[in-house]
Amino acid sequence: MIEPAQVRVATLGAAHGLKGDVRLQLHTDNPAARLVPGTRFTTDPRDAGPLELTAVVERSGSTYARFAGYPDRTAVETLRGIVLVAEPLTDEDADPDAWYPEQLTGLQARRPDGTVIGTIAGIQHYPAQDVLLLTEPDGARTLIPFVTAIVPTVDVEGGFVVIDPPLGLLAADGIED
Repeated sequence: MIEPAQVRVATLGAAHGLKGDVRLQLHTDNPAARLVPGTRFTTDPRDAGPLELTAVVERSGSTYARFAGYPDRTAVETLRGIVLVAEPLTDEDADPDAWYPEQLTGLQARRPDGTVIGTIAGIQHYPAQDVLLLTEPDGARTLIPFVTAIVPTVDVEGGFVVIDPPLGLLAADGIED
């Protein structure tokens, strides 16, 4: 279980090659600051770690890592599915367009014209992109792709997000299948 003060950095995927490389599914917008050899990560599940990063490389658009104590493919295969977690970055290291899930939960969702369309109930992480879980006023729950074209504004301090959904995305649009 991830502690509330910690954030997901990456999920360990399949072993790659024979020398102990493992593919990473990144959950950070700043891999250069997070994936520094020598960094010790807490893990989820907690009893799988801590894990010390010894090397990281990007090849063909994928990121691969090695960890101390996992010298070969057989050893690293036991790490599949483990999540690396860490403390949040300091403000000077953080991306200004990055938010933590707990900052988004509870924000009011509005259309570009200001009409309230619900409340953000959370965020879900999918391989292609993150999605916001919107609870509409009638109780319907809708997945909103968390991309700039659909969610152009996130104002955490103001307590709202602007969602510009295509017709039919919201249950309130009333479009028949």
